[in-house]
Amino acid sequence: MKPEILNVYEVIQKKQLTDIHAEGYLLRHKKSGARIAIVSNDDENKVFYIGFRTPPADSTGVAHIVEHTVLCGSDRFPAKDPFVELVKGSLNTFLNAMTYPDKTVYPVASCNDKDFQNLMNVYMDAALHPNIYKKEEIFKQEGWHYELKEADGPITLNGVVYNEMKGAFSSPEGVLEREILNSLFPDTAYGNESGGDPNCIPDLTYEDFLNFHRRYYHPCNSYIYLYGDMDIEEKLMWLDAEYLSHYDVIDLDSHIKMQKPFEQIRKIYKKYPIASNEPMEDNTYLSYNMVIDTALDKKLYQAFEILDYALLSAPGAPLKKALIDAFLS
Repeated sequence: MKPEILNVYEVIQKKQLTDIHAEGYLLRHKKSGARIAIVSNDDENKVFYIGFRTPPADSTGVAHIVEHTVLCGSDRFPAKDPFVELVKGSLNTFLNAMTYPDKTVYPVASCNDKDFQNLMNVYMDAALHPNIYKKEEIFKQEGWHYELKEADGPITLNGVVYNEMKGAFSSPEGVLEREILNSLFPDTAYGNESGGDPNCIPDLTYEDFLNFHRRYYHPCNSYIYLYGDMDIEEKLMWLDAEYLSHYDVIDLDSHIKMQKPFEQIRKIYKKYPIASNEPMEDNTYLSYNMVIDTALDKKLYQAFEILDYALLSAPGAPLKKALIDAFLS
């Protein structure tokens, strides 16, 4: 790499990724603390994302609401909904944003060089300089707000994320999946609903929402990813000049705490909604769950993926067959 790159970035690791015919780098931006992962190869479908560790402290869905709202205009791109404009006019091959239980990521991809550069610019500005501090109505629109359609009518709750999560919580499988995660790690960020529990979302205030963005959307809490056939050094210098050089490293603790083991097996009973025409009989879900190390153990993770396929997912899988024969599935 050129000296000007090494003046700005620290090379933490360089590795040949022979299985995908690529060269990999892990860098750290010296001034801001941002980490950059690079996979450089000849794939014309270029990929970029910026992601932040966003562990929720409650189930108000603040991480999910921030994800929605930062894409509602920014300093450089003040359009009401630049995300929709990109969907209509960009040459992107992928464009989205996702909230996970512990992180939020903003990925884009394109085969066109100029379009890819524009997508990077829109997403970096959206994440770091959103209009949420100027326009409270963005929070109300995407998060939650009260509605009164008639003077003597009922006051109702509305909002994009609020309604989205009402739909998500109406799925029995979704309720079960969330309960498994929340119950296995009750003393950690995974004990909360990052997407937002409809019963808790209205507890989120505008100021708490802004404080969440202030706290976690800093480059030192981010990972930036670049993949494909591009001028990597040019992209790195652009990131530094336009965004990262404007920030200094801050003391920010966003690490995920480990859950202490339970002293005994816990049994949890939880109700879930069913349609009015569905019977109560034979409408029960049973789940037995346990924690086995962490997902960071790659070999163990892969071993259990194979075990899951062999026992449950493959045609004629023995455990699946036994459950069906026992009329439990």
